Parts: sequence; C-alpha cells; structure tokens
Amino acid sequence: MFSSLLDAARNSPFRGPLSPAQCQSTVAPVAIEQTGGMAASAAVPTESCEFGSPKYFALCGVGGVLSCGLTHTAVVPLDLVKCRLQVDAEKYKNVVNGFKVSVREEGVRGLAKGWAPTFIGYSMQGLCKFGFYEVFKVAYAGMLDDETAYTYRTFVYLAASASAEFIADIALSPMEAAKVRIQTMPGFASTLREAWPKMVKNEGYGTFYKGLVPLWGRQIPYTMMKFACFERTLELLYQYVVPKPREQCTKGEQLVVTFAAGYIAGVFCAIVSHPADTVVSKLNQDKTATVGSIMSKLGWAGVWKGLGPRIVMIGTLTALQWFIYDAVKVWLRMPRPPPPTMPESMRLRLEAEEAKNK
Repeated sequence: MFSSLLDAARNSPFRGPLSPAQCQSTVAPVAIEQTGGMAASAAVPTESCEFGSPKYFALCGVGGVLSCGLTHTAVVPLDLVKCRLQVDAEKYKNVVNGFKVSVREEGVRGLAKGWAPTFIGYSMQGLCKFGFYEVFKVAYAGMLDDETAYTYRTFVYLAASASAEFIADIALSPMEAAKVRIQTMPGFASTLREAWPKMVKNEGYGTFYKGLVPLWGRQIPYTMMKFACFERTLELLYQYVVPKPREQCTKGEQLVVTFAAGYIAGVFCAIVSHPADTVVSKLNQDKTATVGSIMSKLGWAGVWKGLGPRIVMIGTLTALQWFIYDAVKVWLRMPRPPPPTMPESMRLRLEAEEAKNK
C-alpha cells in the first residue's frame, strides 16, 4: 500500500495549489580556480532531494523524529504532573501543588520519571506522523485537479493528517502505556527496563494496546487540528500579518512565522484532544477500567481536569515541533514549497464571473 502511495506522490500530476509535483534540485554556478586563462565552473545543488521522492519523505520522517522526540522529552516534568492531576485530583490539587507533592515524595529527579518511554515512543510517532503526512498530503492532492485541490485543501490536510496519525499511534501506544504506569502508579516501576517486563508478565502484550482506541480518539483529532490549523494559519499570517511576501523573508524570519502558526494551532489542539487524553491516562493507570466506567466516574467536568497545563504544554510543544521540523528542512536543504496560491485558471475564471455580474 505504501509503495503505491509513494508512486502516486512521485508521479502526481498535481501542481501548484498545495505543492509542486516535481521540484527539481536547482543549481547555482560557482566560479572556481582558473586554469590556463580558461574559467571553469561547477554546479552546486541548492536542494538535497526532489520533492515527492522516497528520500524526501524519509527526510521528513527524520524531521518528525527530532521534532516530536526532543520536545515531548523536554516537557516530561509537566506531563508527569498533568497525568497525576488527571488520575488523582484529590491528592494533586493543581499544577503548583502537583509539583510540590511530587518533589516532596520523590525528589527533583522524580520529575523525570517516564523520560525513556516518552523519548522512544514519541520519536517513533513523529517518524510516522510527519513522514506519512507528507506522503498522504501529496497523494490525496494528486487525485484531484488543481482547482478542486485548492478549494478543498483543508480537507486534504485533515484526511492526510488523520491517515498518518492512525499509523503513528500504533507505534506510540506501547510506550505511552509504559510511561503512564511509571508516572502514575507509585511503586510499580521507576524505569522502562523495569516496567516493560513487569507489564508483559502480569498482563501480556495486549496491555500495550489496551489504550489504543482512546489514543486514536485523542491523537487523531489533535493531529487533524495540528496540521490543518497550522497550514491555514500560516497562509493567513503571510497574507495579512507578515509585511512582505514569503519569498522576500529570510529563512530566520520564515521560522519565526512557523513558530507563531504552530503555537496558535497548539492551543486549539489541546482543547480538542483533552477529554480523550484524560481517559487514556485513567485507562493505563487502572487495568480494570473501561471508557464507559471512567466517563461515569469522572463526569463531563472531570475529563477537563489538567486542561490549563495541557494548553501550555501542547501550545509550546506544537510550536517547537513545527519550528524544529521546518528548521530540519532548512538544514538538510530540502524543498520547502510556499503556502498554496490560487491556480491561474481559477483566478481568471472568477475575475470573468465578477466582471460579468457587475
């Protein structure tokens, strides 16, 4: 299936609105040492790969590993307190109290509990999320003509991100289960090496996917919002906020715009996915719990516990992830198509219709 998607992306006839189907590596002539009065020149490629090629998608996956693995690991202390707020609201009253209680009971080093499964799990998730998003986005857009792809580009973003996250969560689920156990069950385990065999021995390998469906419920809406909101916000920032066209901005200025669009997207992501995040935390804490029993016990208000720190965490995470992902593309000299623009045929047709109606 994936090979056919790669072929569809590479051979896609789609051009313009979302991204160019063929983005050939450009070359810049550079003068080199003159020999015998004859000037020679060498061509230095400015792009390391062709847009839509297997190498391009693989490098996108590398960017996803770095963006997700590093950022999620960096906020492990906040994530730990957030999870404890969700599963034991009586003991951990609020964020500040959660930090105080955690440090008093386990010391400052205890705030890093769960860092290993977080780093491994979210690196794997980032690989699949960003890599397959690029594959699906180009493949789905390639199934449409220029005008349709431009008009319904938000639906392309939503479909591509949902498809990618479906795969990414299968990679994430085992490590997410181990992380929550380490962080929310005192005395169960302090490290991944201790938790993994204990979970297998006591409950079998199926326990690592017990929370997969709720994880999909949390992550798929989150990722759909993350990608679609980011793409559209980026368009609006360049159209109405940034005082000059994108092509006139330096790469540093473009990365600042990327960060801003990522943070705006992250706030919406946190709100959309928070109830499912609470359910996932409770499921992985209590092996006898079900989605229905958790909802009955917590109620509608209960599933929103910990939303404040999650907004801060996810907003910052999402902004940093997009910043790192785009920075990796710059560093690796990858093609970075600009935000979509209206196809010329569509613009002319709309102008003609407007003139006719006057």
